[in-house]
This record gives sequence, C-alpha cells and structure tokens, in this order.
Amino acid sequence: MMNSTNVFILNIETATKNCSVALAKNGNTIAFREIAEEGYSHAEKLHVFIEELILESSISFQDLNAIAVSQGPGSYTGLRIGISSAKGLCYALSIPLIAVDTLQSLAAQLSISQGVIIPMIDARRMEVFSAMYDNNLDQVQATSAEIITEESYQNHFEEIHFLGDGAPKCKALLTKTNFFFHDAIIYPSANEMSHLSFEKYKISDTVDVAYFEPLYVKDFMITKKKTL
Repeated sequence: MMNSTNVFILNIETATKNCSVALAKNGNTIAFREIAEEGYSHAEKLHVFIEELILESSISFQDLNAIAVSQGPGSYTGLRIGISSAKGLCYALSIPLIAVDTLQSLAAQLSISQGVIIPMIDARRMEVFSAMYDNNLDQVQATSAEIITEESYQNHFEEIHFLGDGAPKCKALLTKTNFFFHDAIIYPSANEMSHLSFEKYKISDTVDVAYFEPLYVKDFMITKKKTL
C-alpha cells in the first residue's frame, strides 16, 4: 500500500512543439520525459512517456491522485492530444482533472526579484499568445493574442522579462533598456507544472472532465492548400 499522505499527480504539457510529461509527488517532480521536435510527435510519444514514468517510479496508475494538463493557449492539435489523453485517464481512474495555465508554467521557469514576466508563445507572423505575471507568478495582465509592434509595452517602465518561442522575433521591435530577453527559455514544460498543479489540488481547484475545453484564445482556422 502507498503512503496515504503522498499525492501523485501526472502532469501533461503538449501546447507547443514540446511533448512533456512529469510525474510529481507532493508537488515535486520525481520522473520526467520531454522532447521538442518540429514534426509535433505528441501522438507517438505522449503515451510512451506516461508508461515509462509509471514504470520508472514503481507506482501503478491506481496510485495517481489527479491528472494535470496544460490548458493553453498554444497549438490546437497539441492541446487536443494532451487534453484528450488527460480526460481518458481521469475517466478510467475516476480521479480529478486539473487545468494549468500554459503561460504561467512557462513564466515559472524564470525567477525574478522585481519587474514582470511576459511569456510569449509563437502564433505566427508578428502575433504571439502572451500574458503578464509578477514576481509571485500572479497574473497581472490577461492572456491574449497580441500583434507586436514598436509601440508594444512602451508605457511600461519596470523591468520586463520576455521568454518563450515567440519572444525572439520581437527583439528587433522591443528595444527599450528595461526589456530583457531570456533566449534559453523556449517552451513550457511539465516540470514546472508539478508545483502549480499540487497547489491547485490542495484547494480542490479542478475542472469538469466532461466539459473542459482548451483555452484557444483565437478561433480555429482551417487553411486550404493552394491548387496549381
């Protein structure tokens, strides 16, 4: 029998090119797998990673207390794969589903003493999915699909820290001395979800497994291939 005081949460992050899974015990990652590929290999890798983590940790699926999933924004296909898998596990195991803000878990990869963090997920051209967080990871500006111009954030005079795969393309436009870019932080990861999902679990901040939908921010657009 497992220690009843232990809380095991499986965290799933598939909102970007990064297919990432972390198994957490009481908010701390104990096993972890991820891979970022151009071809979005989520459908092939996700369940393999999950099974590997369960075996590596010497627990069973029945020992899981909850499943946490990255809720978006991000890739439509990636989000659907992650959330469908999370829902399937929750149904099968009769355990709750926890939704973690993708941009918050991306921001959690950086620790700052002052200023704000603006995580950016690439949304093509000069558009990004973004939000703003303070040094406690509290959201101070709502999630949006934002077109970056030279005027963006010009009224902010505090330190602003940009990160994520949408940030590099903004460097040429965002040149104020209080703007800082963290190029090494590219994708959200399930590793940072471990603490965030545990905090939600402790206060029973869960979502309805049947009706939960990803945070797309933008309407889904289908583009047709050009005909010759």
